[in-house]
Amino acid sequence: MTVADFLAKLAHPQLADIHALRELILGADPAIREAIKWNAPSFHTAEHFATMRLHGKSGLQLILHLGVGKQSIPAGAIDDPDRLLRWLGPDRACVELGAPGSVPRLAPALRAIVRQWLRHVPEARD
Repeated sequence: MTVADFLAKLAHPQLADIHALRELILGADPAIREAIKWNAPSFHTAEHFATMRLHGKSGLQLILHLGVGKQSIPAGAIDDPDRLLRWLGPDRACVELGAPGSVPRLAPALRAIVRQWLRHVPEARD
């Protein structure tokens, strides 16, 4: 199933934000591809690095991770002046996008975070 097919069937109160986040991530780098993984849109270059969490307690979330290998991101490697990242471990972080309409408002900061994150994904392009 393609991401477009998945989203066409999805009934979600933040569907507009899900579409906006999808476009933002795909537009961050031409090497980014998408798939359905863990029953949600997931994004990859050589490795999966971002997955939407559609049914979290606080609403829509974006989980950033580093693929299957044991990797970590050095502390302070991601510039996050808006403090959007909540670190879940040395190799993953979460951005909570709870309020409907938050993706367009946060788009510049989200795009910057995704581009920085890609620098740490194995075999990702800048």
